[in-house]
Formats: sequence, C-alpha cells, structure tokens
Amino acid sequence: MDLLSALQLRALLNAAIRGFFAARGVLEVETPMLSAAGNTEPNIDSFQTRFSGHVDAGQALRWLRTSPEYPLKRLLAAGIGDCYELGRVFRNGEAGGRHNPEFTMLEWYRVGWDHRQLIDETVELVRTALALVGRSATLQVLSYRDLFLQGLELDPFTAPLEALQQPLRDIRIDADGLGRDDWLDLLMTHRLQPAFPADRLTVVHDWPASQCALARIRDGDPPVAERFELYLGGYELANGYHELNDAGEQRRRFLRDHALRQARGAVLPPLDERLLQALPALPDCAGVAVGVDRLLMAMRGTAQIGDVLAYDFAHA
Repeated sequence: MDLLSALQLRALLNAAIRGFFAARGVLEVETPMLSAAGNTEPNIDSFQTRFSGHVDAGQALRWLRTSPEYPLKRLLAAGIGDCYELGRVFRNGEAGGRHNPEFTMLEWYRVGWDHRQLIDETVELVRTALALVGRSATLQVLSYRDLFLQGLELDPFTAPLEALQQPLRDIRIDADGLGRDDWLDLLMTHRLQPAFPADRLTVVHDWPASQCALARIRDGDPPVAERFELYLGGYELANGYHELNDAGEQRRRFLRDHALRQARGAVLPPLDERLLQALPALPDCAGVAVGVDRLLMAMRGTAQIGDVLAYDFAHA
C-alpha cells in the first residue's frame, strides 16, 4: 500500500483522537517509556536496557514500557483527573502480520466510571475513526458467557475441559501444560473471533475471574472480572477494565504472575512498588487501551501491520 497515504491517515487519526478528548475535557499527558519495573503478565515480555551514567541518577536496569498503564494510574492517584496518553510501547518477541515489537497505544481513564460506561465511549471513538474513511459499523454487546453459549453451545464457566478441547481437535496444538484459560483463549482466537462479521463492532464483557488482569472482580455465581474487549470483525482493538485499587490484591496477582513466569523459565521483572504504593489513592475509575495500529489496519482494510507503519521491525 502507498506509504504517503498510510502516513497521512495516521496523522489524520492522531488529530481526530486529540480532538475527541479535547472536546470532552480529558487531559493529554506523557509518561516515561523507561521504568524501574517491568510487566509481570505471563504472556508479555519486556525489553531491557541499562543506563550508563552515574549511579546517583537511579537504578541502572530499566524496562521499556509495554503500556503506559502504571504511570497513568499513579497520576490518577495524585488527583489529576481524567487523562489519556497516545504514544509508543514495546513488547519483546511479538512480530508478525498483526504484531510489531514497537507500536502505538492509546490509553485513557475516566474517574467515577465503570467498565460499562467506558464501553459506550470506546465505541464512539472507534466509530469516529471509521468515519474518517467513510465507514460505519453495527454493534453487538454481549457477555463472555453468552458469546460461548451462542457461538459454541458451551458454558465457559462450567463446561468440562474435554468439552472445551473438542471444537479444536482439527487444529494442531501443542497441548502440553495448557490450562483451562489457555483452551478458552484458543476457542476465542480460533473459533469465535474469526466468525465476527467484518462490519460489526463486537464488545465482550464480564470475563472469567481467572482472566482478571488489573480489573475488579464482581461477586456472583460465578464471579466475573469487570473487563471488556472490543473487536472490529476479527481485529481485537481495545481492552478495558473497571480498575482495581486494592494494593494487597494487586500484589497477590503480580506474585501469581511471577509464579507462572518462573514455571516457564521466563525473566521475572521487578514488581512496580511505586504503583502498589499509589493504588490505595486511586479513585474509582475505568480505563481502556486501544491498539492504534490495529485500528489503522481495520480502517485501511489490511491484515499486515507493515502497511500502516513508516518502517516495520525488519526495516527499522
């Protein structure tokens, strides 16, 4: 695809994003790309680098951010109110048709909102982006449980493991060490997402508590994570939470992540103690991250992330 038109569309989208939030009184901020702590999530690996200056400047070992989430939450805890950041993030080992190790993320937070309120604004933002290229999209909002019941006639919370494995028997999978959540993820990526209509926004909310990440858990039968994901066709565009502000629970989740990483021989990044210290002051809020490159891919109708970048990883 034409390089100039790709760069022009990115500039147009960036301007539209900033206008969207300016009209709503949401503050644009910039936070550090280098941190003393890394991302503990088991399936995300961080780049590392070392500072070569004087030791008094701070810890030498640094981690390139995989998202701006932690420093944004520290700002929220300091009382700055609704905010967003549009910037570059980095994930080691992720490269392919839809992935580049360096990419652009939009992340924002709304104080006093829950994840359901944020769904509406996220849909509005994506529709604003699509309108830039003359596109529109219908909308379906459904729970994680209803998605599985409608698409596979399986209850993801109660179905035995063998029933989750059955729809995947025709694809080659290294099943060693796969747990229940791994099989649910495979059903999402190999069976459910590919069936989403190309011209429809699909929002899936109330995920299993075991997939809570940094979301609150709502008691119920079963308990669910107050989390949502938004897709356009088969593209996952956004991941949002009603944010957890319990520092003790967050530390337990970080340590659980460490145990999973250790089991697979992965690097153990230090916990973000500054975030944990700030969490008790975090106001009730909801936050969401949007993959800007994925959104541009959807706008241009391409399956290759290189078509929306100036230079991909192989040519950087």
